[in-house]
Amino acid sequence: MKAYPLLLSAALLAGCQSSTTDTAQDGAGATSAAALLTPGPWRGELAAQGQKIPFLFEVKTEAGKPVVYLINKGLNGEERLRCDEISAAGDSATIKLHVFDAALVVRADGKDKLKGTWVKYDAKTPYRVPLVATAGAQPLFSGAVAKGEPFVGTWKTEFKDETGKTYPAVGIFKQANSDVTGTFLTTTGDYRYLAGQADGVTMRLSTFDGSHAFLFTGKLNADDTTSSLTGDYYSGKSGHETWTAVLDPKAKLPDADTLTYLKKGESRLNFKFPSIVQGGSISPTDPKYKGKVVVVQILGSWCPNCMDETTYLAPWYEQNKARGVEIIGLGYERSADYDKAAPRLRKMKERYNIGYDLAVAGVSNKDSVAASLPQLAKFLGFPTTIFLDKKGVVRSIRTGFSGPGTGQYYEDEKAHFNRTVDKLLKE
Repeated sequence: MKAYPLLLSAALLAGCQSSTTDTAQDGAGATSAAALLTPGPWRGELAAQGQKIPFLFEVKTEAGKPVVYLINKGLNGEERLRCDEISAAGDSATIKLHVFDAALVVRADGKDKLKGTWVKYDAKTPYRVPLVATAGAQPLFSGAVAKGEPFVGTWKTEFKDETGKTYPAVGIFKQANSDVTGTFLTTTGDYRYLAGQADGVTMRLSTFDGSHAFLFTGKLNADDTTSSLTGDYYSGKSGHETWTAVLDPKAKLPDADTLTYLKKGESRLNFKFPSIVQGGSISPTDPKYKGKVVVVQILGSWCPNCMDETTYLAPWYEQNKARGVEIIGLGYERSADYDKAAPRLRKMKERYNIGYDLAVAGVSNKDSVAASLPQLAKFLGFPTTIFLDKKGVVRSIRTGFSGPGTGQYYEDEKAHFNRTVDKLLKE
C-alpha cells in the first residue's frame, strides 16, 4: 500500500497505544461534547510542516448524541467515515476516528470554533498535530479562481522521497471550474479520495481519513510543448516527497498480478495464526477450507487501502460464501502484543460487519510478513490478496487494491476479483 507507506515513510508508520487517557465515558461528558460540537458542516485545518492541510466534516445528532462524519470527495462522489465514539473531560471533547487508533481532541475557541490536536496513539510517543476548525459550509481551499481546466486527464507521474528513491504513479484528475478531484494510483495502492481547488496553473488537493492527512500541490510548468506538472506531497507531521507528471492518456502501472510471487519450488501457504477469537487458530489446512476456493487478505486495521478492500469484501463474502469460497484475513497490526492487536481487528470486524475469519499474523512491516509467510519471495505492501484453488494451491497474488476513490479503476478491480474467483470455482 504505497499510499500509506509501510514501505517508505516512517512518519506514516507511527503506531498507536491506548487512547483511554484522553477520554471520559460519563453521561456528563456526553452532554458537554454535544454542547461543544455544533450540528452542521465544519472545515478543519491541520498545521504540519509549515503547511495547512484542510479537511471537511459534519456533525449530526443521532439518538441524542453527537456523531462526526469525516467527508472525503473524489472522482465519483464522496465517502463519509462515521465517528461515533465521542466523549468529554473538562473543557475538551475526544472524537475517536472511525476504526483507527487516532482521535481529534478539541475544545472551544470562540463561537463555533474549535482548537486542539489530531492524535495518533500508536506511536511510542503520541503523534500530535495542531488543528483548528470552523463551523459552516466552506471550500477546502479558499480564493481559487478558475482559469480553464488544465488539470483534467491522466498523468504519468513519478514521486521522489527525501532519500532520492523514486516510484511510479498514475495521476487521474477531473476539474470543474476551480474544483478538482482525483487521486494517484501506485503499484501498491492509491492515495484514495483527493479534492481541492485550482487557481490558474496551481492546484491544491487534500484528504484526511482519520489515520492519514495528505496535502498535494502541483503547478503547471511554463513554456512546455507538452503539459507537465511539478509538485510536493506532504503526509502528516513530517513526511515529504516531490513529484513530477506529464499528461499521458496511455499511462499505466505494471500488472498488479506480477509484483508479488512465491519462492521457487513453493506452491502453497503454510501458516497457523491465532484467531481474533480468544483461544482459536486459523490455518488454510483447517477442515473448514477443504475443497473450497480461499482468498487470503493481508491487511491491517491501520491501513485505509485495506479498509477500501474490506468494504468490498465483507458484503461480497456474504453474497458468495454459499458458492464454496472462503476468505481469511491476516492482520498485521502496530503492536506485536496479541492483547493489543486483536481488539483493533475486532473493532474493524464489527465496523464492517466482516463475516469471514480474521487472525493476528504479525506486526505492520515487510519483515514481519516475510517471516510469517516464508513462502513469499517478495512482499511490497498492504493490502495483498492471495487466491488459493480448491486444492490449496496458490494460483494468483495481487498487490494493492484500487479503491472507490479511483473511479473506473475501482470498477476494473472488482471485475478482476470476480473473474479470478469465478475461474477457480469452475475448476
